[in-house]
Amino acid sequence: MKAHPLTATFPTMNEADLLDLAQGIKEDGQYEPILLDTDGVLLDGRNRLAACKLAGVEPRFTTYTGDAPAADVAWSLNVRRRHLTQGQRAMIIAKERSASKSSARADAATYGISPARVSLATTVIKYAPSLVRPVITGAMGLDAAYEQARKNKADAKAKQAQYDLLRDRAPDLAARVTEGDLDLPAALTEFERRQEEDRLRAQVEQADAVRAADGDTQPTFIQLVDDGLIDWPEAAQRADHFHTQRQDAIQHSQQALHLIADHWATIRSLALRPDSAFTREVLDGLVPETQALAEHLLAREAGASLTGRD
Repeated sequence: MKAHPLTATFPTMNEADLLDLAQGIKEDGQYEPILLDTDGVLLDGRNRLAACKLAGVEPRFTTYTGDAPAADVAWSLNVRRRHLTQGQRAMIIAKERSASKSSARADAATYGISPARVSLATTVIKYAPSLVRPVITGAMGLDAAYEQARKNKADAKAKQAQYDLLRDRAPDLAARVTEGDLDLPAALTEFERRQEEDRLRAQVEQADAVRAADGDTQPTFIQLVDDGLIDWPEAAQRADHFHTQRQDAIQHSQQALHLIADHWATIRSLALRPDSAFTREVLDGLVPETQALAEHLLAREAGASLTGRD
């Protein structure tokens, strides 16, 4: 026998309860008839019909001839069933009345269901639709289903934020995700790779600019990457090494100049007597490179003294 779609939404009794109902009908008879509409569609009494078959009792039927729509009658009679839990009722109301929020609120009030429970059920319908049926049949509690739906909602929100990031920063990757050519994790991995490459490129470009300013005529690190001789991580390592060596050289040169400045009084003293035996003996005791530098400095200092420069 065909049941009304709304009637079919409601779960039937479990096996033990159905057997108890069948035994009661067998012993005491069927107290309440099974309700059909004028077309013979079952509006209420699926459990009674099944129990009659188990008991071997001919079921009694009655036809609804009232003015209210058959769907409303099926709904009203079935939602009141005592074997349904509050969670089951809330889920059925949320599922069947989702097209009308006002209907859902009205039904919740009419059948003693908290609107908050209906709200939980609505969240499950939206974010964990596979759990709707288990809640309705009683295989899963509404609270447990809501917890999973809440996690799914958080995951969906996080994924949306990631997609929005791609749409703003890498629209080509977002488009590939939308088209199904690339999944979101793979797109994010590619986006992070690009970000890292951009960071390394900026680091290498800065090092190449400093090398150029220093007068270095060797191939730039970027040129080596473009030629396929090295990759970006190695180029960045070379850039770091260049900066380290350059800073060491700067510090060494500064230290050497500080030493010269600290002993400039000696240069001036020797420059005042360039042809003296003392000066000659000082110079002769130096290695050739140091001697050449000293003679150059002495000559410059002597020339400065003659011209009156300090």
